[in-house]
Amino acid sequence: MAFFLLGRWQWHRGDLRQAEWDKFSAGAERVVPLGSTGVDQAPRFQRVSLLGHLDPDHQFLLDNRSYHGRAGFEVLTPLQRPNGREVLIDRGWVPFSGLRDHLPAVALKSSSDPVSIVGRIADLPSPGLASGRAPPLPQAPWPKVTAFPSMSQLSVAVGAPLEPRIVLLDPQEADGYVRDWHPPGLEPIRHWSYAVQWWSFGVLALALWLVLSSRRRTGNE
Repeated sequence: MAFFLLGRWQWHRGDLRQAEWDKFSAGAERVVPLGSTGVDQAPRFQRVSLLGHLDPDHQFLLDNRSYHGRAGFEVLTPLQRPNGREVLIDRGWVPFSGLRDHLPAVALKSSSDPVSIVGRIADLPSPGLASGRAPPLPQAPWPKVTAFPSMSQLSVAVGAPLEPRIVLLDPQEADGYVRDWHPPGLEPIRHWSYAVQWWSFGVLALALWLVLSSRRRTGNE
């Protein structure tokens, strides 16, 4: 019975993940100019355009982010918007060199000219467990390394309130790194495959029980 319940749970997870992927695909259909609207007012995964000034002096390196099995960081850069809001732009993934005292070079040229940013609305990555979190250290130099921080912790480090969501920089935009964006978590097909595996285990267990029961009955005759 447990195998069938686990299979049903995995199948349901696959359906939920498929809904996320469908939402992600729908968000790419058009770019919505945000103007003075906060990023939390746009749907998650929606592609948007924003104007502002990138802050090269207060960047974060989001730790424990892998790409194709390789360890690295995601680069978060504040964008100061004309309405006074600040939003973090995820400029993509960079590899870890293997040395903690040799961080990747992610510097931006300072400029007084505003930039136009196109990207997707998203949430900060979450580990699911509090033990995986490491807020940015106040005494650490910039860019600050952090692992699964809260937005309030990043706001304290920057010294200004940050918008509750981030923007994933579009792959064709300049000043970015590896940006192979997709919804967080496993692909739907993985969950459905696990469901089929659990149900297969259930069928095998039932068949084995029937065979053993038949042998016991035969032996008692």
